[in-house]
Parts: sequence; C-alpha cells; structure tokens
Amino acid sequence: MTVDMSVKVGNLELRNPVMTASGTFASGREFAEFVDLSHLGAIVTKGVSLNAWSGNASPRIAETSSGMLNSIGLQNPGVEAFIERDLAYLADVDVPVVVNVSGHSLAEYVALVERLDDHPQVNAFEINISCPNVDAGGMAFGTSCVPAAQITEACRAATMKPLIVKLSPNVTDIVEIALAVEAAGADAVSLINTLLGMAIDADTFKPKLARVVGGLSGPAIKPVALRMVWQVSNAVSVPVIGMGGIMTAEDAVEFMLAGASAVSVGTANFVDPTATMRVADGLSEFCRARGIARVSELTGALNTD
Repeated sequence: MTVDMSVKVGNLELRNPVMTASGTFASGREFAEFVDLSHLGAIVTKGVSLNAWSGNASPRIAETSSGMLNSIGLQNPGVEAFIERDLAYLADVDVPVVVNVSGHSLAEYVALVERLDDHPQVNAFEINISCPNVDAGGMAFGTSCVPAAQITEACRAATMKPLIVKLSPNVTDIVEIALAVEAAGADAVSLINTLLGMAIDADTFKPKLARVVGGLSGPAIKPVALRMVWQVSNAVSVPVIGMGGIMTAEDAVEFMLAGASAVSVGTANFVDPTATMRVADGLSEFCRARGIARVSELTGALNTD
C-alpha cells in the first residue's frame, strides 16, 4: 500500500509533514551527509535578521533532564550573508525553504521580509515572535495580542508568500494570540517555541547559563506543546504546525491527532542527525500498518469520547 504523505500548509505544498525546527538544523548543509534534504517536507532556517547579531555570552547551552536549555540569542550573520551562503546552497536542493524572520523592531521584520520576498529560493516566512533569548523583539512581540497582530499585519502587507507566525508558550492564553495573528493575516501558526527556564550549578552556586534564563526544549515540554496545539487547532481555521519534544514517529502522530497539519523536529536533531528522516519514514509506516491512505487523515482525528 502506498501512503500519500503530502500535506498543505496554506498554499505551501509539502511532500511529507516533517519540517525542521528553526535553530536546530541551520539551513541543512551540516546535515546533508546524514539526510537526503530533498525528502524533507521543508527546511525552516535558523533565525535570520536584517543585520548581523552576535548572540548571547557563553555558556549558553545547558543539558537538563529530558531536554536542554539554550540562550543562543539568535546569533546570525545577517540577511546578506544568508542570501550569499545559505540560499545559494539551497538553490541546488529540491526542498521548500521557510525563512525564520527575526527583528528588534517592527520595521526590521518588515524590511527583512521585503528583502527576501522576491527571492526564488524562499517559499514561505515564519515570523518569530516567540524567542525568549533576546532583549528586544522576539517574545516581546508575542506575549500579547496587539503587538503580535501588528507584526503579522505589517509582514502580511509586505508579501504574498505563505506567512507562518511562531507562537510562544510563555503566555497566559496562547489561543487568544493565535486568533489575533489569524485575524491579522497569518496563513498558519507554528507552536510551540521554547518554555522559559533556568538551571543552577549547586557546586558553584551560579546559574548554568550566562544569561541566567533560557529556552527549554526537548521531550520534557511535549505534554505542554500537545495541549497547546490541541487548544489552538480547535480555535483557528488556519493550519497548525506542531513542535516541542518530537523524538519519534509516534510523537509526530500525537501532534497530528491533536490537530497539527505538519510537525517540526528540533532538539532531536542534536541527538540523532537522521531524526527527521526517521520520523518521516515512521509516519509512513504507521499509516501503512493501519490502512490509512493519506497521512493528512491523522490531522485532528483525536477521539475524545
């Protein structure tokens, strides 16, 4: 039995539902010897900003039980270097490219989208209003409805390409944020970004991260992510991309049952560079074993009776 693994996220057509989570896969170059990049649903790039960002001081990674903390701070060389290095490399890879857009201000978000809008290698934008590791921008825009909607509306006016807004779990009600960005023109939402956390070294009495706090990812956050994906998918009419602790195909199935049209694999890439392909192949086998003809049939199929 052949399973139809294709899915759509707005107007973005994916050959399978497995995407990479921003910040965990760069633009794929480092993973190309382990993964056939053209077999991915999409590559979501590391966060790109208008100008170069140096990121936060070290140490900025700390391992935790069932996960990791990071406070990288969206370090990147800026959009011109991204075009010259990353997009030039991806020109030879047959895979949809979603650029994760970061900025310190609304104007920076818009300028970056405008700069990349007509680039042939850019298929969609993921507007990052949820990074907890920068002092300006990021989560500052994503924790209340008004700024989240303003960023979305401004970016929507700058492009006709699919616009995905990445939501923060560090809010009282993620549903109201999702509804606000949907009303402002988002074609899809992706969730969740990392949960704000910290780690302390009991021997030195010091925090393990130079910034003290950072973003928690990995299997530890999966139950929170599943709950939020389920809540949001039941409230919005646009597609939801689910992420947060996906390590196996079964994890991906759970996110799709909760309402996700596609999933992003993140921290698992650091443990196993073949994780994305393992999840995609496992999803296909899961459907085949159960006589499910199209993987999209899993979306929202949760039985709560």
